[in-house]
Amino acid sequence: MPQVYDPSRQLSESDVREAAGRIAGLVRPVGVVPGGPGGVWLALEHLQHTGSFKARGAVNFLRAHRDSGALPEAGVTIASGGNAGLACAWAARREGVRATVFLPVGAPPVKVERLRGYGAEVRFAGGEYAEALAACEEFAAASGALASHAYDHPLVAAGAGTLVPEVLAQLPGLDTLVVSVGGGGLFAGVAAAARAHGVRVVAVEPENCRALDAALAAGAPVDVPVDSVAADSLGARRVSADAFAAARHPDVRTVLVPDAAIVEARRALWAEHRLAVEHAASTALAAVGSGYLPAPDERVCVVLCGANTDPATLL
Repeated sequence: MPQVYDPSRQLSESDVREAAGRIAGLVRPVGVVPGGPGGVWLALEHLQHTGSFKARGAVNFLRAHRDSGALPEAGVTIASGGNAGLACAWAARREGVRATVFLPVGAPPVKVERLRGYGAEVRFAGGEYAEALAACEEFAAASGALASHAYDHPLVAAGAGTLVPEVLAQLPGLDTLVVSVGGGGLFAGVAAAARAHGVRVVAVEPENCRALDAALAAGAPVDVPVDSVAADSLGARRVSADAFAAARHPDVRTVLVPDAAIVEARRALWAEHRLAVEHAASTALAAVGSGYLPAPDERVCVVLCGANTDPATLL
């Protein structure tokens, strides 16, 4: 199969620029509005196709493989708690290829229904993401399907990072971007792009889904337990190598937030702004004013990364 990326090279802003060229016109440009505490801005990436930032990486991944002649007849397969699977299925339909998505048992029904709506074959395996991933890898080996990844792939991360230049075009002079972290695909891509523009990044995790925090403490990515209200999207057991490398730069700060703060931030977004987001999105906002205190003159933007949630739970 043709090589479409060099796995030994650290993710860079040039990867993000290439991704932006591939996905131009295929994803929705992110909107930016005021609305966070203390004048913080909000990047409305939850309004992206499929309801999350994952659409960017999925399009970049499939387009890069298509351009290099590496899209097999067996299609593409992915293991996902939901959002990455939705994006992969949607992008696969655009490219006219099959998608087989592996989910943990207990994945949110709203995401399962939408996956099937995009034409994907849905298979359940295990109770956690790691078990679904193992089943996906076995399927790829047996079928010849192209294996994508929910977060740990340079093309996926670079695609996620394409939201950064869109935000900067609307917020010149931005100082800091705040993002939620699960496996680290969004964070790695955002950090690569932000660093080139002198923008700091705050990486926020739930206290009990702390793969990045644990990796920094251990000096390398390690497995962690996952137990959070945001675990359906942020429940990766191990952070990606690209995310770990990005977090070691001095322009990055990591923050942990409790589930109670995540729930309250999500409730406030709905009650005060009528923004319906999932807990993974409100995780980033939960850090502002508590774990992360912006300076009085600091220009901050929080990325609201996803909206695949049950609206009934917002009340």
